[in-house]
Amino acid sequence: MNDQLRRCLDDLEERLDAADEDRILAEWVDFTEGRFRGDVFTPQRSRPLPPRVEWPEIRVNAALADYDAMCLQQYGAVSAVLERAGGSVLNVRANYGSSIAPLLFGVDVFVMDDELNTLPTSVPLNDPDAIRRLLDAGVPPVETGYGAQVLEMGRRYTAIAREYPKIGRYVHIYHPDLQGPMDICEVVWGSTVFMALYEQPDTVKAFLDLATETYTAFLNAWLGIVPFREGANTHWGHMHKGYIMLRDDSAMNLSPEMFDEFIRPYDQRLLDTFGGGAIHFCGRGDHYISRMGQMPGMHAIAMSQPELNDMERIYQATVDRGIKLLGLKRSEVERALGAGRDLRGQVHSA
Repeated sequence: MNDQLRRCLDDLEERLDAADEDRILAEWVDFTEGRFRGDVFTPQRSRPLPPRVEWPEIRVNAALADYDAMCLQQYGAVSAVLERAGGSVLNVRANYGSSIAPLLFGVDVFVMDDELNTLPTSVPLNDPDAIRRLLDAGVPPVETGYGAQVLEMGRRYTAIAREYPKIGRYVHIYHPDLQGPMDICEVVWGSTVFMALYEQPDTVKAFLDLATETYTAFLNAWLGIVPFREGANTHWGHMHKGYIMLRDDSAMNLSPEMFDEFIRPYDQRLLDTFGGGAIHFCGRGDHYISRMGQMPGMHAIAMSQPELNDMERIYQATVDRGIKLLGLKRSEVERALGAGRDLRGQVHSA
């Protein structure tokens, strides 16, 4: 740990207000467990706590290349929540992008130009023969691609949590972005996977099986370093019941029937394996949301673009069934309340 990181962590440890953090966590637990009574859950800390040292701004590519820089980037975001008296649960992650799981299969990483300050992705195969070779090879080693770095960041975070008691108690370490089986499949396979759903469905399902097994292997390796906290998980500063946050961005391209065939069974296996959780999707999801909302162990939805959705269909499949909506845009919350929509105390908005 370099001197700059230590000064910043010392600053963060001193600024953490145990009483206020206990209150915020208790409010999130009440919301998660259905005890919130109000229209919209919008927690807030009692007062701003500005830093007493200068925290550096760390660019994405610098964090990818250096563990101390990654720590400064992630704990710097925690410092910013305290500075603005935000209501998020404090958390950090191994921030290596959405291709952590795809890169396990040996595809090439694509690092963005530094001026974009954006997380990396990977280069798709778009080659059925290459997919068949991956199927023959089975579950890849968890250290492939960024895997070794991700696991090492878990060790760094747990070491910091041991050294700094308040950071260890109040700053959650959440699981890496492993996407979901269909997202992994699309990113590794490439856009030709959408034709393969019709032309080679058995091969696609075989790869979805492999993606599910690989997700399980990697997350189990992570949990050997950073076990889940009891009862709920934190992700993006949101707390939800269950332990994993799946991503179903690919689902926007599929019909409800295809969702049932190519996404739901594999997501369900992971929810069952890891004690339930939440699902994120970008884009439009109102066409399959009723089916997603029926999945056992799926407790919350984090959606990015309500303006692209028929939100009444979303609300009927989620809040009316006791499923939380996390981080819903304030503009949509105000629109819904203004229209007289009862959100049933199931919506969080910053």
